[in-house]
Amino acid sequence: MTVSLARRAVAELVGTALLLVAVVGSGIAAARLSPDVGLQLLENAAATAAALVAIILAVGPVSGAHLNPVVTLADRFFGGVSTREAGVYVVAQVVGGALGVVVANLMFSLPAVELSTTGRSTGGLWLGEVVATFGLLLVVFGVVRSGRTGIAPFAVGAYIGGAYFATSSTSFANPAVTLARTLSDTFAGIEPASVPAFVLAQLAGAALAVAVVRVLYPDMSGAAGDVLVPHDNDPDAIRPQPDKELS
Repeated sequence: MTVSLARRAVAELVGTALLLVAVVGSGIAAARLSPDVGLQLLENAAATAAALVAIILAVGPVSGAHLNPVVTLADRFFGGVSTREAGVYVVAQVVGGALGVVVANLMFSLPAVELSTTGRSTGGLWLGEVVATFGLLLVVFGVVRSGRTGIAPFAVGAYIGGAYFATSSTSFANPAVTLARTLSDTFAGIEPASVPAFVLAQLAGAALAVAVVRVLYPDMSGAAGDVLVPHDNDPDAIRPQPDKELS
């Protein structure tokens, strides 16, 4: 692994870990602060959306802040990353997600790992994940292709915050997040048995989004290297210096 790719992997790991700290930690805090499930979801959504914007702004200049295997796989399809880079990103995201949940559990004096018992296995929830993931990728690639990468963190945060309420599944829309949330038997948890169907639904939503993006933006490959935000894929490269005027 090159120094550049290693740095990007660390950014993806740390960014995804912080995302899961926000998702699970705010869920635990919300459940302890109020018995009202609606208020709990509102607090969880607001904290997650706000944290997501900040995390993308923080690590995006290094890795693009994919923080999500389906974003990485879609970006691989459009040529924004190589197969090797995509593999490293996905591993970093999965590991980072698990670490984030462990930290969140420990912060609230819970066991480091406690498998969730919250079942999420109905057709409506699976459809919700298809819709949530489709919408997320459409937002990501649509914003990037339009050249408005500066607003991408805010667009993604706003979408996720809204999709918490607009989708039946509360918008997991991320296989790494889904896997990680099995490790906490709290408000944001999902039992391991529910994960395969959720991930399949997310992949289906991603595939549908890729097809639609290709229709809407046939030249998407030209902007794929800037997903989610512009970043330097080779920060260690030696760049040519401008010629100095002869005195």
